[in-house]
Amino acid sequence: MQFIDYYKVLELDKNATQSDIKKAYRKLARKYHPDLNPKDAEAQKKFQQINEAHEVLIDPEKRKKYDQYGKDWQHAEEFEKQKAQQQQYQRQYSGGGFGGAEGFSGGGFEQGDFSEFFESMFGGGRTSGSRRRTTRFQGPDYNAELHLNLSDIYKTQKQTITVNGKNIRLTIPAGVENGQTIKIKGYGGEGMNGGPAGDLFITFAIKNDTSFKRDGKDLYKDVDLDIFTAALGGEITVDTFDGKAKLKIKPETQNDTTVKLKGKGFPVYKKEGHYGDLYITYKLKIPTHLSAREKELLQELKKLRGNG
Repeated sequence: MQFIDYYKVLELDKNATQSDIKKAYRKLARKYHPDLNPKDAEAQKKFQQINEAHEVLIDPEKRKKYDQYGKDWQHAEEFEKQKAQQQQYQRQYSGGGFGGAEGFSGGGFEQGDFSEFFESMFGGGRTSGSRRRTTRFQGPDYNAELHLNLSDIYKTQKQTITVNGKNIRLTIPAGVENGQTIKIKGYGGEGMNGGPAGDLFITFAIKNDTSFKRDGKDLYKDVDLDIFTAALGGEITVDTFDGKAKLKIKPETQNDTTVKLKGKGFPVYKKEGHYGDLYITYKLKIPTHLSAREKELLQELKKLRGNG
């Protein structure tokens, strides 16, 4: 498994403070962000490494394990557990806890096996005769963030991302949620001692680049309505996410009246052909820059309504 020096990635030394780590991450993340480096595979790779380094070093517990075990930091607990078991077995062996040497030979264990087992986990990997005890460990999981616009995920799309030098072809279903995480099995770090690779977890960061407000599968939009159409009724045309729709306005429609356009909302995740609803809220718009005649007519209407 290739070792990545997280301190070097963030251009820091091992004495860096939490504040130093945060500042370095913000500076480098801005510099190598995919939005600023489109089609630059090296920049994308660097951005992923920066995120990975920040995730480990900003967490005191993860950082402590990383400082002690390097690339094998995610297996620290298992290493310590196996080390404790080895020491326990050795104490029992030397003290006759299993009935002396006969107890060990009957169980198929020899003192040297435990040392070799422990060394194999840390890279020693010696063999004794034809026997070798190793434990297979799954590689570390990787985490990545994929930035998309709301308009990008109205339809299912395919996209290629680069993680640790590997190009991964993704099918992104329509309707994916902001903050949603998906797992891609086997695209994490390499396993140890022949163990399987870890997994890749991709979290979607969705930016709303539209005039609609999204709540799951439903969309919301405010639409201006002039007071004359609101009072007398009529017809208006409104924008939907994928086109336009004509709406009939009932006479005497009040401010903040909401109407539902069934099936005009956002796609339902992984349910092809299913959509939420679009809710339109009317916002009455008071006319400005009235002419003298318009003011006169409004005064007459005011009197007719008994407010004169």
